[in-house]
Amino acid sequence: MNKVVIAITGASGSIYAKVLLDSFLQIQDQFMDLGIVMSDNAKGVWQYELGEASYKKYPFPFYKKNNFYVPFASGSAQYNIMIVCPCSMGTMSRIAHGISNDLITRAADVMLKERRKLILVIRDTPYSLIHINNMKIITEAGGIICPATPSFYSKPQNFEELAATVVHRALDLAGFQFPKSYRWKEDKS
Repeated sequence: MNKVVIAITGASGSIYAKVLLDSFLQIQDQFMDLGIVMSDNAKGVWQYELGEASYKKYPFPFYKKNNFYVPFASGSAQYNIMIVCPCSMGTMSRIAHGISNDLITRAADVMLKERRKLILVIRDTPYSLIHINNMKIITEAGGIICPATPSFYSKPQNFEELAATVVHRALDLAGFQFPKSYRWKEDKS
């Protein structure tokens, strides 16, 4: 059974994090444990972009960014999936270079060293050569770069549906079965 870490950084795109957490509420039978760590900036960006602080209401445990005594700070706890959503370029850089200076980067380092699933939903544009090289380093180390690039095949009607096109892709990459995911050319009738 899956043990999951969700990290939320201060990159723009809090809607992605909200849709991700909402999605995990719907697939609770597919994981045993789920822990969340948010950067200080993530909380401020969430409140600014979404105009609320609903992250406080999710029934999952939240851990402080400087607490290295949580289970997923060690490979022995056997957390097997980590999704960083949205992932700032600064966080991606620290992960790429093994700088474990907070719980987010330490947990990502654990995922890579243990050869477990690390998915970074990066949210920035355009990319500099430094960003591209960091993506290459993470990919070569076994991580997955999943840019927050929404698709329009499903004809999303609002921001949450648009964000879901990215979030559901990340859930697919993590191996979760999400029944409401849009599938290209799949007959829904």
